[in-house]
Amino acid sequence: MTMADHLRIQGDFIVIHITCGKSKEAEIKRINKELANIRSKFKGDKALDGYSKKKYVCKLLFIFLLGHDIDFGHMEAVNLLSSNKYTEKQIGYLFISVLVNSNSDLIRLINNAIKNDLSSRNPTFMNLALHCIANVGSREMAEAFAADVPRILVAGDTMDSVKQSAALCLLRLNRTSPDLIPMGEWTSRVVHLLNDQHLGVVTAATSLIITLAQKNPDDFKTSVSLAVARLSRIVTSASTDLQDYTYYFVAAPWLSVKLLRLLQCYPPPEDAAIRGRLTECLETILNKAQEPPKSKKVQHSNAKNAVLFEAISLIIHHDSEPTLLVRACNQLGQFLQHRETNLRYLALESMCTLASSEFSHEAVKTHIDTVINALKTERDVSVRQRAVDLLYAMCDRSNAKQIVAEMLSYLETADYSIREEIVLKVAILAEKYAVDYTWYVDTILNLIRIAGDYVSEEVNITVWFSLVEALQAPACHENLVKVGGYILGEFGNLIAGDPRSSPLIQFNLLHSKFHLCSVPTRALLLSAYVKFINLFPEVKGTIQEVLRSDSQLRNADVELQQRAVEYLRLSCIASTDILATVLEEMPPFPERESSILAKLKKKKGSAAVPDMEDTRKERNANVNGSADHTPATTNARVASSPSSDLLGLGSTSAANSASPPTASNAASLLVDVFSESLPVASLGTASSPIIEENFSRFVCKNNGVLFENQLLQIGLKSEFRQNLDNNLYIAWIILSVHTKAADPVVDGGAQLQQILNIECLSVFVEAPVLDIHFRYGGSAQNLSIKLPVTLNKFFQPTEMTSQDFFQRWKQLSAPQQEVQKIFKAKHSMDTEITKAKIIGFGTALLDGVDPNPSNFVGAGVIHTKTIQVGCLMRLEPNMQAQYLRRSESQ
Repeated sequence: MTMADHLRIQGDFIVIHITCGKSKEAEIKRINKELANIRSKFKGDKALDGYSKKKYVCKLLFIFLLGHDIDFGHMEAVNLLSSNKYTEKQIGYLFISVLVNSNSDLIRLINNAIKNDLSSRNPTFMNLALHCIANVGSREMAEAFAADVPRILVAGDTMDSVKQSAALCLLRLNRTSPDLIPMGEWTSRVVHLLNDQHLGVVTAATSLIITLAQKNPDDFKTSVSLAVARLSRIVTSASTDLQDYTYYFVAAPWLSVKLLRLLQCYPPPEDAAIRGRLTECLETILNKAQEPPKSKKVQHSNAKNAVLFEAISLIIHHDSEPTLLVRACNQLGQFLQHRETNLRYLALESMCTLASSEFSHEAVKTHIDTVINALKTERDVSVRQRAVDLLYAMCDRSNAKQIVAEMLSYLETADYSIREEIVLKVAILAEKYAVDYTWYVDTILNLIRIAGDYVSEEVNITVWFSLVEALQAPACHENLVKVGGYILGEFGNLIAGDPRSSPLIQFNLLHSKFHLCSVPTRALLLSAYVKFINLFPEVKGTIQEVLRSDSQLRNADVELQQRAVEYLRLSCIASTDILATVLEEMPPFPERESSILAKLKKKKGSAAVPDMEDTRKERNANVNGSADHTPATTNARVASSPSSDLLGLGSTSAANSASPPTASNAASLLVDVFSESLPVASLGTASSPIIEENFSRFVCKNNGVLFENQLLQIGLKSEFRQNLDNNLYIAWIILSVHTKAADPVVDGGAQLQQILNIECLSVFVEAPVLDIHFRYGGSAQNLSIKLPVTLNKFFQPTEMTSQDFFQRWKQLSAPQQEVQKIFKAKHSMDTEITKAKIIGFGTALLDGVDPNPSNFVGAGVIHTKTIQVGCLMRLEPNMQAQYLRRSESQ
């Protein structure tokens, strides 16, 4: 007899009367009568036998499940735990799991009963006890059984069903009280459960290991090889081989998904054999997705797609196999036109992340027409929002105009819930990819016209005659008036020569909107008027009359009144030179991170805003398998030290770095981008070991996770601008460093952005070290992380013809001007990957220059503040010997 049978039998007496009752009051009256009867039985002189206790406790449980409060019967349920009969013990544990609070006074008695059942070696009783521990999950229970549950889990004589329960129970305790679970001595034995013959045990153990690996990844690194081996056996087996765990012709889909999630906690395996086996597994999963379905039932497609999407997530997380990334993109492209809405949503969401990968961005762009069609025709607003996200993520200079036009077109009919986000994204794309001012101005004006209420102050515009035309409309949005006031006040003289936008016309257009605007906008217009006096002396009298009017000098608003008085006096008593000095054009804003982009990140969260073009980044490159990352991100509860020095660049080291390299150390300037380690020295302090495990990843990339542990995550994003006059050096630059003060406290899960504005003063060899000091849990934490600063970060790609290249090459014949190195390839010598690395290295890839088509030729110029150094490179691969020769001249 099952538990449901017990509840049904014991509850029949209530169900019959409730269904026959004519009102809610009749039901409550019947239940109160039964509760009084049960209470009298528990308080009676006659001792109840086990069956009677079970019956009445079951009735109480049933009444509670109907939504009525139960304030007695708890002790009787505890007494049932000591019974040797399964049905009585089961009802007792069920009552405790549902009704007993974790802070109850009965916890100690319950713990004693649980201890007895765990030591009984009866698998049925042990399962009941473990289920109860997991359901209650109190800290007191965690303290009582923190040592017992792991011991049961790894014991050799424990039955498979009990191992499953023990693994899930331990998972629950780890989530509620992670500090009480000592996994150190059990770690290796828990990991080896992945080799267990019983797939139920493997499934439960995988869930546990995923949670533990996210907190302590280094302790569970050995699980990667076992997970790959188990996954390989599953995906290569037929559905008949795993009959007990085959779901609608899909072999062990839940276990496959969990194993793929576990692998996302770690970077790609370093062992070539394991990495190759994992690649085969992922290829097999992608191949199976192309096979005809073995069943028409939705359960089959759901299980099959669950494994597929998790495999694609792992491919995106590793971001190291171009072939797999492109195949994953093509597979997702097929789902974009699937009849199932959920699949279309998931495909759009996954492709947003693929668009940020340098390997798959071009493949994502091929689906632009399908995504635009989804934006226009999808009924579900959440799917349309994902389509907007994908268009934003795939945008670059080649398709910016098309995407912005489509997003503006959709904005006219877009749902109000996503309008502000679309406005921000259109403004960002227009600002980032503007090829000429005319297109940019027209785009922003259309944006204000269509959705002016959602255009924030951050949308700054450079506009001339188009603005005057827009202001001539009988009704225009107040944001447009603000823009007009600022722009015409600063740059109105640039279009004053046109009779359609003479100084008087400009003033009359602005002043015609004055009475319709709010106080802040009126204040801005008054400032524009006084600037007109400086720009256009011919309208000085007209503007002074406006400032003298009673509506201004006696305005009820103090700010407007003060401005009118001061501007009027300034225009009357100041000489022309003084007036020109006071009212001169505003200086250019220093270039920094786009304020519109910052607003979008604040609205959606940094992880939800993918980067574009130059800032393509590695997604999920952290060992914890989290989502996307932002620049210089801190994920921890950190109290930073007031005296913390974010860049440990001592004066001595800086001086050494500033000196040009000599011939003896010229070879160290050749960075081996095809190897795992880099010969770059450090400037770290002796206080803590220098961390450089992810250093080599950034040689050919600019974005990703630099460091991560259980407390802190540091992401790095760099952008390079050659125009040094604007003082934007958000890049890997070494000698002149400017930072901003960090917030003193960062909440857990929050993100802190630290922008480094740094300038390269001269050629350097050594890499700086980032010293981070903070406090966590009352104890000081110190980290020294080598910044991936290599000389190639300052390359400016240079295009050259074959004749120019070799003529220049022959001129650089001095020993100190040429360096050559022969090395063995550590990875497959794939042509496309090699080209991608050379381009990522910073040089221009020159096709058709070298007479040997197998060779790769590059050229670039290293820019510093003091000198510019040209550099030519030839890479000559020997496919048979798997060796490469690299030559550089400078």
